[in-house]
Amino acid sequence: MNPILLDLPFPIVTPRLSIRPAAPGDGPALYAAVAESIAGLRLWMPWARGEINVETCELNCREAYVRFLSREDLRLYCFDRATGDFVAGSGLHRIDWEHRIFEIGYWVRSSRAGAGYVSEAVNAIARYAFGPLDAKRVSIHCNASNAKSRAVAERLGFALEGVHRNDDRAAAAEIQCRDHAIYARTSPEGLPRLDASWSSRADLSN
Repeated sequence: MNPILLDLPFPIVTPRLSIRPAAPGDGPALYAAVAESIAGLRLWMPWARGEINVETCELNCREAYVRFLSREDLRLYCFDRATGDFVAGSGLHRIDWEHRIFEIGYWVRSSRAGAGYVSEAVNAIARYAFGPLDAKRVSIHCNASNAKSRAVAERLGFALEGVHRNDDRAAAAEIQCRDHAIYARTSPEGLPRLDASWSSRADLSN
């Protein structure tokens, strides 16, 4: 089936988070989270090195929404169910629909770091990939020196498949190659227990 014809059920709901695709109108919330976290993001995220303002963030959200509709990329935003605040960015990227292969990326708002939100989100998204998306492989790729990102993968039981040397570009001003760690799962078996669910139809509201 052409992936555009897939009706993907959202949001994904966990005890603390509502996770859904990026959508028009998310620009201000995204900007507030990125502006607060920019120093840390620029260490690891190439996209954070560009101009960041409300307009560029809104454009970014709309472009992500178009790519979601075409099923080229599934960028997902995580909102606090209690307050509605933007907590983290994640998603399923570098998708191979034919073979059902996905990669999970993630970052967290600096004021919410250290509270387990990313682990909760990635756990839920992995379950979603192996559930309605029928994933055969879900991977996490991160800079080998990014200890916090690696800790998330290891905490969730993703197996380290190897480290590609001089394969990952740092996002700092002094672009240089660094080692690139690759973790993967081929089933949800062994994921930490989590109450995660999703609706039976598409719904982009919080």
